[in-house]
Amino acid sequence: MPQSTIFTHQSIAQSVIDHEVKIVFGLMGDANIFLVDYYVRSCGGKFVPAAHEGSAVMMALAYSYFSKKVGIASITHGPGLTNCVTALTEGTKGRIPMILLAGDTPVIASKHLQNINQHAVTKVTGAGFEQLRSPETATSDFARAFYRAFDERRPIVLNIPADFMWKETVHKKFVLPEFTAQKSVLEGEQHAEAIGMLASARRPLILAGRGARFAKDEIINLAEALEAPLSTTLRAKGLFDAHPYDIGIFGTLSSPAAYEVISNSDLIISFGASLNQFTTDQGKLLNQKRVIQVNIDQSDIAGNYQPSAGLNADAALTANNMIYWLDEVEVKPSGFSKEINAKAIKVHPIAKTKKMPKGYIDYYYALSRFEEVLPKNRILATDAGRFMTEVWCHISVPDSNSFFAPTNFGSIGLGLQAAVGICSFTERPVILFTGDGGFMMGGINEFNTAVRQKQNLIVVVANDSAYGAEYIQFRDRQMDPGLSEFEWPSFSDMATAMGGKGFYVSSKDELELALSAIETMTSPLLIELKLDPENMPRMRT
Repeated sequence: MPQSTIFTHQSIAQSVIDHEVKIVFGLMGDANIFLVDYYVRSCGGKFVPAAHEGSAVMMALAYSYFSKKVGIASITHGPGLTNCVTALTEGTKGRIPMILLAGDTPVIASKHLQNINQHAVTKVTGAGFEQLRSPETATSDFARAFYRAFDERRPIVLNIPADFMWKETVHKKFVLPEFTAQKSVLEGEQHAEAIGMLASARRPLILAGRGARFAKDEIINLAEALEAPLSTTLRAKGLFDAHPYDIGIFGTLSSPAAYEVISNSDLIISFGASLNQFTTDQGKLLNQKRVIQVNIDQSDIAGNYQPSAGLNADAALTANNMIYWLDEVEVKPSGFSKEINAKAIKVHPIAKTKKMPKGYIDYYYALSRFEEVLPKNRILATDAGRFMTEVWCHISVPDSNSFFAPTNFGSIGLGLQAAVGICSFTERPVILFTGDGGFMMGGINEFNTAVRQKQNLIVVVANDSAYGAEYIQFRDRQMDPGLSEFEWPSFSDMATAMGGKGFYVSSKDELELALSAIETMTSPLLIELKLDPENMPRMRT
């Protein structure tokens, strides 16, 4: 391979290109400024400059989630890294691979103002840590970090001392081959027990999580062979949307009718789902049922719930294998799916609300209009918080690869950053729903980033002028909720001032005016829904 002597920051930037990554998110500081500059000006890469380091990490995570590539972010040292703690934790809990190129203070400057133990900071987030050992090992250290992110399915921080940046080194392309485990079907006692459960079930139901999204056709074939209803976790929302057996999301976000169907089932076959507390409704939906859990990741089996049979195996191959054995032993279809009207079961009833005071828009009415008017080829992203569960239930997506909710750490204020990362990957319209508190926490500064990047983004801010979950807790105890209430600035005016277009919505007529702007939008659009805090949904937990 040809070799050339270059500076370390140039070698790292070239290593990014060597790994076929054409976009980096970040915020420049003195420890990474020249790396970013070389990546853009000499390597032809694209840099998306965020307003906050944590935002850059969140953008890279969302980019990775949708592009199926390892996202990369770059930041400076000290507070640059501490600002990333929440986003790194979100990525770790969500098992999303990415690289954070983190500058570090010079090795010789132990009293540097921004010097901290960056390894220790990284460790508390659950992310991995890789130290750039020397200028001579820059390419191999980067390659190892990249390999680990892909293999371990989590963020990896590559720690780069600032005094290495202008040291000369020899750059040689170094890329470790991707490790892909051989797909398999588990045989043996657990497999035999699972087949016996399938054969004896009278009301089987299939649940698919995000980990089974590439086994859609095989799982559908199994459902049709069993005549079993289909359902998904929140993260796999939309996977079976067009199929007549689909009853929607399984768990606390099920429609009341779907919840009853799940309750009446006698066997759950779970593919690629961790069976967490929300999916199982604290275990209630799996009580007195046999459960077959199929997952390629052994750590996910029995991690939240002890199944009757756990199969550490590939979802698609296992579904096909189950069909084979059902045919071999001549198991008749259950007929369970024929007993239900799956299309009607998926529909969530509109909650009854009080008469809306003047100056407020009915949230459920607004959601119904958004469902009708928003572009059909949309990608839906949401923040976390009080308003989002209703969005998940009432706003559809075209498929399971068109939905993202950064809720793994339970933090609000991550949605807008994620939406910017998604927009950087696709030209499809991205729709973000967020609450007022979340938007103030992380949305305002990065809405400007979306404007600067000229992104195809629609932001819906549900504004009840309060931190809603806390407002409800005060009200439930007959306490004054005043400390949870906030007089926010006008989000719609701020959006317009930052170069986008904002609409304030407190009536049906104002909503229609805002919706009419979608077809002609030329810059990011923000629609602020003025909501009554006394007439708002509770979170479905």
